Amino acid sequence: MPRIPVDLAETLAAVIDEGTLDAAARRLHVTPSAVSQRIKALEQHVGRVLLVRSKPVRPTDAGRAVVRLARQFALLEHDAVRELGGEQAAVTSVPLAVNADSLATWFLPPLARLSRRHPVVFDLHRDDQDFTAGLLESGTVMAAVTSQGAPVAGCAVTALGTLRYEPVATPGFVARWFPGGADVGALAAAPLVDFDRRDDIQRAWLGRRGVDPGEPPRHYVPASHDFASAVTLGLGWAMLPRLQSQRALDAGELVLLGDDAVDVPLYWQQWNLRSPLLDAIADELVGEARRVLVS
Repeated sequence: MPRIPVDLAETLAAVIDEGTLDAAARRLHVTPSAVSQRIKALEQHVGRVLLVRSKPVRPTDAGRAVVRLARQFALLEHDAVRELGGEQAAVTSVPLAVNADSLATWFLPPLARLSRRHPVVFDLHRDDQDFTAGLLESGTVMAAVTSQGAPVAGCAVTALGTLRYEPVATPGFVARWFPGGADVGALAAAPLVDFDRRDDIQRAWLGRRGVDPGEPPRHYVPASHDFASAVTLGLGWAMLPRLQSQRALDAGELVLLGDDAVDVPLYWQQWNLRSPLLDAIADELVGEARRVLVS
């Protein structure tokens, strides 16, 4: 196969990032027709369909490989310009995947420190820790916080620590729903708060207690800060990371329903690519995680 033109690969990556040809055209400062012609030329060049023209567009398996190449080239170009003394190099965008609770607790401070030292911006993709590895595998992101310890193909893995979740509720909620303690009958009847329909933290804890996880009524609050707020307002009980609940526990605004936590080990997976920038990101994030997570 002939070599893939980098400019055409970058156009495909822009289309995937923006979701439509029109939006990619605005980002690239060309016409939508020019973007379409570039994609067609690239598909003819590699002899494969690379783009499914849905709304939003999505890459084929072959398209994911080309997008991954474009992102890797951009990263290596950034590193080379910096190494050659180009301190005023163009700002590079680095896509990362992270779970909502890490994003709400420990993930942002190290990124802020990095942004003061490097000309970089971060394109964060939030998903459940059980699914972020898929974004890495598809080439959507360069690195991810994930619960998957087995390395994605072409990636290196580093253990971060454990995010510990504990069952909490307000004292008023406990008085109303658990006057005799959090037993099987009370847990089956008391409302709980779920992040979304893929959230299995509460389900895991209920299963340990012998409660059918599908039985309790539930609120769905799909934002980490608002999820915690719903619990502190007394809408229901939930499993919260101690990093998120410590202040409210200390203030007596929340109480523990039990001392049996659910531990979720987290890992940092990144492309197995020699890049000073990607390594700097890893060093900062791994260091922060190991300071604040359970070892």
